[in-house]
Amino acid sequence: MAEVAVIGAGPAGCAAAIALARAGREVVLLERSQAPQESVCGEFLGRDAAAALHCLGLDPAALGGATLRRVRIGHGGREADVTLPFPAWALPRRVLDGALQAAAGPALRRAVTVLGAGPEGEGWRLRTSAGEILARRIVLATGKHALRGHPREGAPPPSLGLKLHLAGVEMADAVALLPFAGGYAGLQPLPGGGANLCAALHGPPGELLARVRAGSALAGRLLRDARPLWDRPLAVAGVPYGFRQAASGPPGLYRVGDQAAVIPSFTGEGVALALHSGLAAAEAILAGQEAAGFHAAWRRRSAGPMRWAALAAWVLRASPTGFAAAGAVGALARLVAARTRVAA
Repeated sequence: MAEVAVIGAGPAGCAAAIALARAGREVVLLERSQAPQESVCGEFLGRDAAAALHCLGLDPAALGGATLRRVRIGHGGREADVTLPFPAWALPRRVLDGALQAAAGPALRRAVTVLGAGPEGEGWRLRTSAGEILARRIVLATGKHALRGHPREGAPPPSLGLKLHLAGVEMADAVALLPFAGGYAGLQPLPGGGANLCAALHGPPGELLARVRAGSALAGRLLRDARPLWDRPLAVAGVPYGFRQAASGPPGLYRVGDQAAVIPSFTGEGVALALHSGLAAAEAILAGQEAAGFHAAWRRRSAGPMRWAALAAWVLRASPTGFAAAGAVGALARLVAARTRVAA
């Protein structure tokens, strides 16, 4: 029996596993993929994400992250360009996850799919593609995908998340926020050239590039010569933006990352939330805190960032043209940046 089984080797799961292993706990980190892969994510690393990575011995700049200094936003014919109020980097998830998984060391078991998990005695029994595993505690870090039998209770109406890497796009040191009919997209540079396009849709997907281009003159210019680097976008359905785990749950099951809170992606705080929630879960387990207590503490800690992000999302949906005005975006960018911090 392992002390802790961590399900999912993304940022949240790796952060928890690394911290627990360094504290001398017996940890098994289960990952279904055979190698690091891309996932539906904006790939933005702000100061809170960088702070968590430094705790884990990693540096986004040393990993090859592209430096970001500005944010651009456009809707219709209006646009604005403001300086980011903090240092930030753009780093593909395949690179980030690969570095985190390497840091997890021998705790990581690849190509293991968890088919289900249920309480047994004082612990949990996991059914996996590699056989059964017993653990005293589980850290559920499956990202936007739910584990069978353990849905996110009370999740709001879901959206569709899409991600596509592009060639023929020059972003320099800027990230762009591009609202369009039925959703919004984020566009930021890839290290070495090209760009990552990540979108949240509230209706049928349609043709992604055409829809984003139609939203603003800025998007039309930035994406004029864009060429997809993949055959089709990565997609994940049922993303419950705004979800926060209640202060409850079965004993011994700790939800982290998007299993604990799903912040609107345009804020750029998704990876930071994942990393810090994994570290917080490790601290709770080391302190002997039960899962419901951890969920209550994380719900309090994430309350401010989630509420401010929800307010900004409402403004973006209600008045994207006004949001794109220079004064509005500058003030809102500074406010969201200050109010969505999750670092302790």
